[in-house]
Amino acid sequence: METKRAATFACIKRSETCFALILVVSLYGVSAAFAAPFTPTSDNQVLERLPLSAAPYDRELRTLRAALDGAPGTLDIALKLAQFYIRIGKIESDPRYYGYAQGVLQPWWNEPEASAKVRLLRAMIRQNRHDFSGALQDLAQVLSVEPGNIQAWLTRAVIMKLQANYDEARLSCLPLAESRDPLLAVTCLSDVNSLNGRAQASYEFLQDVLREREGASQDQRVWSLTVLAEISMRMGRNDDAERFFKEALGVGRQSAYLLAAYADFLLDQGRAAEVADLLADKTSVDSLLLRLALAKQQLAAADLPEFVAKIGDRFAASKMRGENFHQGDEARFALRLQGRAEDALRLAKANWAAQREPQDARVLLETSLAVRDRAAAQPVLDFLARTRLEHVRLKSLAAEIERLP
Repeated sequence: METKRAATFACIKRSETCFALILVVSLYGVSAAFAAPFTPTSDNQVLERLPLSAAPYDRELRTLRAALDGAPGTLDIALKLAQFYIRIGKIESDPRYYGYAQGVLQPWWNEPEASAKVRLLRAMIRQNRHDFSGALQDLAQVLSVEPGNIQAWLTRAVIMKLQANYDEARLSCLPLAESRDPLLAVTCLSDVNSLNGRAQASYEFLQDVLREREGASQDQRVWSLTVLAEISMRMGRNDDAERFFKEALGVGRQSAYLLAAYADFLLDQGRAAEVADLLADKTSVDSLLLRLALAKQQLAAADLPEFVAKIGDRFAASKMRGENFHQGDEARFALRLQGRAEDALRLAKANWAAQREPQDARVLLETSLAVRDRAAAQPVLDFLARTRLEHVRLKSLAAEIERLP
């Protein structure tokens, strides 16, 4: 197995053709900021209702909660409930659900000999909290005892991509070839390779494999289509990006990530009215509330101040909970909706130190331009040169930065 991965990795680095051939062979072998704590007056009082997108899980969630209440300390039930919370948290892009998952796992959280299943869920929770080092340590321990754990490899690939460690991300994608669906590995590798000088080859290969995999799961199709949409968008192929985004939105449940990515695409096209329609009933998700406010700003909507105040309250409440996971969005909020360019740059720098995806590069370039600070943008300029990232908008922003005195 290790020999095959090493050979495949070496081949991938040499050429896209080799990448395609070797991979195919391997595959088929909210509360106000300063509100006082609330104390319920009875056990029957409703504290919070699940968001609309979590509603389909409500019955099973209640069943698992009741089972754990009836047999507290039962690890198997706790694992199922924690997995459910993480799944909802991913759909909603809501860190609170990851907190609920940790609460369920608390009896085993700090055990030195925690099981691989506990460590895997702990890694996913730590990833959500941007504790990438802790997550990677957990994943290493999981993979030392379960080297074929697909979810562990996928989670590791995601973290490495977030940190722009593309060599390690590719290596983590390769074991996904052992999964039931070859589209998993193809999407993972195409996503990573598209970010460092191989956008066209990755786009074509993923599109070809997706076309052949009619039996892929809804979740897998949504991910593959989203990756294709994002590659198209970065290359400036707006018609293709729109087609893939719309196809992804028509498959299964709409995740917050997909909605945010499509909203960003529409905002860049000056199509704010469509963003307002798309996100009108999805304001429970902070990232979507921000994009709705940006749309209202483009539309010069009378209720924009109300939305700006809501977002400010959300960020303040998040900080009160000890969370600091969305500095990129907060930088965008400070720059675009509050006009606090210096604060926005500070947030963008902190965000870049934690993660380095194209949208993180963009917010640092935009905030650097706003304060005319070429030195602040240098890490992104170096990143673009090193990775050979093909991104029309980032290239334009970088050119503006280069013209600064």
